[in-house]
Amino acid sequence: MWRRLGPRSKARNRVDAMDGWLDALRHFGVLDAVDILIVAFVVYRGLLLIRGTRAVQLLKGVVVILVATMVSSMLHLQALNWLLNKIITIGLFAIPVVFQPELRRALEQLGRGGFFSLSFGTSDAPDMLQVVAEVVKAAQVLAKNRIGALIVLERTTGLSEYIETGTAIEGLVSAELLIHTFIPGTPLHDGAVIIRGAHIVAAGCFLPLTDDTRLDKQLGTRHRAGIGVTEQSDAVAVIVSEETGQISVAVDGALRRNLGEHALRETLEHLMVRKRPRTWPFLARKAES
Repeated sequence: MWRRLGPRSKARNRVDAMDGWLDALRHFGVLDAVDILIVAFVVYRGLLLIRGTRAVQLLKGVVVILVATMVSSMLHLQALNWLLNKIITIGLFAIPVVFQPELRRALEQLGRGGFFSLSFGTSDAPDMLQVVAEVVKAAQVLAKNRIGALIVLERTTGLSEYIETGTAIEGLVSAELLIHTFIPGTPLHDGAVIIRGAHIVAAGCFLPLTDDTRLDKQLGTRHRAGIGVTEQSDAVAVIVSEETGQISVAVDGALRRNLGEHALRETLEHLMVRKRPRTWPFLARKAES
């Protein structure tokens, strides 16, 4: 049997809670302020990490359950509060499974210093501007001729597991080589090209497909593969549709569609050159091949 609290007990609880808040304020110091700021920053970076992903909707559901639990506790709805607490307990075991892509991305960013970095500064790789120019030139020709293509540009997270599924190229990035690779009927036109630095390291690569059910049903396997690899890494994917000739860019699991030459160039330069986060030199390392 659940015992409901009487008016005197409720009033006593409110007084005790108020005394607790006043006592906490009296002992509030600089370290407490620093503690709050650190927690706020971590929460902020976490929200940025899941922005635009399926995890946002799941997080809303978690917030609803937590709010309902607090309300049921305040109103002394014992049966409902008991049920919600059991759901939360089960949810603690389910969260690592449900949020696996986001947790993986957070740990990768933490390992490379990106989780605590600010997005400012420029890359000291002038070759990357040339790479972007060649990719843009190739994408325009492929789009004009309605030739499908998927070009993945590696950033900090290594893509070795996907590179191994394709055919090694190890050639300098050029528009001509990219165009020739995706011409229908050639051995490597069906897979993805992966670019590391100024080199095309592999072609005909297989990539993971996204399982996001909110995507436009008109998007085919090539687009789903481009989004999928950016969900599991910080890579940038350039996708050319063979049906419409539209050029899209996928990054962090989000897709920006129908880009013209100028917009594509600006987007790639922004992602690959202008806004690369700085990392500590003694922790920085190249992606392993």
